[in-house]
Amino acid sequence: MITMQQITEQFSSATSRKTMWNESVEELITQLAAPKGTVGILYTSEDLAPFLGKMLDQLRLKTGVTDWAGASGYGTISHTEEIFGESSATVIVLDLPPDAYRVFSGNADVGTLLSAKETEWLAEATMPLAISHVDPRHPHAMEAISNLAEMTGSFLIGGLTAASSDSPHLVNDQKTCMSGIAVSPMKAEIFTGLSQGCSPISETLTVTKAQQNIIIELDQKPAFDVLMEYFGDEFENNLQAMAGTIFVALPVQGSDTADYTVRNLVGLDPESKVIAIGEAISEGDSILICRRDQKTAVEDMKRMVSSIKDRIRNKSIRGGIYISCAARGPNQFSAPNKETDIIREVLGEFPLAGFFANGEISRDRVYAYTGVIAVFT
Repeated sequence: MITMQQITEQFSSATSRKTMWNESVEELITQLAAPKGTVGILYTSEDLAPFLGKMLDQLRLKTGVTDWAGASGYGTISHTEEIFGESSATVIVLDLPPDAYRVFSGNADVGTLLSAKETEWLAEATMPLAISHVDPRHPHAMEAISNLAEMTGSFLIGGLTAASSDSPHLVNDQKTCMSGIAVSPMKAEIFTGLSQGCSPISETLTVTKAQQNIIIELDQKPAFDVLMEYFGDEFENNLQAMAGTIFVALPVQGSDTADYTVRNLVGLDPESKVIAIGEAISEGDSILICRRDQKTAVEDMKRMVSSIKDRIRNKSIRGGIYISCAARGPNQFSAPNKETDIIREVLGEFPLAGFFANGEISRDRVYAYTGVIAVFT
């Protein structure tokens, strides 16, 4: 249990828009001054990914913070702004006791390795929060996520990194499929949330005939016809317009929150009456038809942070991590900084660091078109 006195001092954070890695890291160090804490997280834009290791070395050398994790995405997120498609870096230093966290790094057996190395710590931690960064190009990326969750009992939050650099994420200079920081909820109070960017517009449908990723029948009717029933003549003369708007969701079995993962609609054939999605599907599986909609995305974002506000009650927030899909941000919301504006509007001002990801990680699976948050009190 958390027995320490209520800590209200916020974490240290900094943001830079400098385009040169050395200038960027110097600006971050200047803003951080002399941060309290022994573990930090650095997020950079994609163009700075090749210099991630050098930036972490300088941060370690000049701040006195010993442990560092870093990742590169398609943009960065701070408590005041979302920087997408431009050079940027943001950093947060977690002021936690040394026994409150463990860094991890590995491939398909990342969880097995951490479990063997930190058996006693994991037993005391009881479902740690694993801030996780994963290289989507690695052939065992999904296996690594599952292994970490299963072998350590961790609740994961994080994202798939940008995929254009040799090492799009690092922990203490280790280059692997997956890396990050596991935090004990017995030593640090943490609240998490997930916001969907796509909303169901159908009831649950059952796949009654399928082959690989092709759905042939839904509820024993041609899949294409079932899909079109939900849109009348909206897309009748322009099926291409469905791209980026209409999706298929897979309900998470056993979820008590009606959770689901969204997958792209990758093909339609009005002649053979089939549809294809971005994941293998089997007969007997359930699906939902979803629509990507700005209004409902804003509403669900407000629901997520309002739920956190209700749970933390009157406690002060020390800092947070927020990972958003690269298809959200300016690509979904009409106003700039919409997501961070909503977070500040509901939860107030506090240090925040994050990035725009290739896919978002929550619990033990990868999502799309979502935002995932963790706040420390």
